Amino acid sequence: MRVVKVRSVPTDEAPAAAGVCPLSGLRLTADDGDAAMGLRVVGLRLENCSSHLRRVEGYPLVQLLDEEHEPVTGVEVVRGGGGVALVPGFDDAPRPVTLEPGQSATAGLMWRNTVTDGTPVLAPYARVRATPGAPAVMVVPEIDLGTTGKLGVSAWKADPATAAPAS
Repeated sequence: MRVVKVRSVPTDEAPAAAGVCPLSGLRLTADDGDAAMGLRVVGLRLENCSSHLRRVEGYPLVQLLDEEHEPVTGVEVVRGGGGVALVPGFDDAPRPVTLEPGQSATAGLMWRNTVTDGTPVLAPYARVRATPGAPAVMVVPEIDLGTTGKLGVSAWKADPATAAPAS
């Protein structure tokens, strides 16, 4: 096996390791993503690892970064699909999500890697804040934005996989 690229994130922005709860009480991670016919989607997961209720509402705040962890310019981060694609649920309006300990919320990043004229945008890193003022977490979604210049971000939603059973 050969290592193609080595990625690293600053220690103070690294996602918390499994079993470790950051001081914020919220552990933010990204999945490996999904791709089909030029459409890319990466899921974000926000787990309440504290012993208290936590509330989130709105959209994750996302900044794309290049190989040197510098901000990528010329990219529009839009709420919802923003013309990237019509994906069921991606354009749902934000609603308050109350997370009991152990519960999670999810959101998504969506883009197309279409290339027309110009230089394709490659942003290996994304700096994500769950809410305004929250600590930044750097994830490595390997965003190959093509020349579209647009990244869609969905609102936080309760993760049904961690929801409390109905009584």
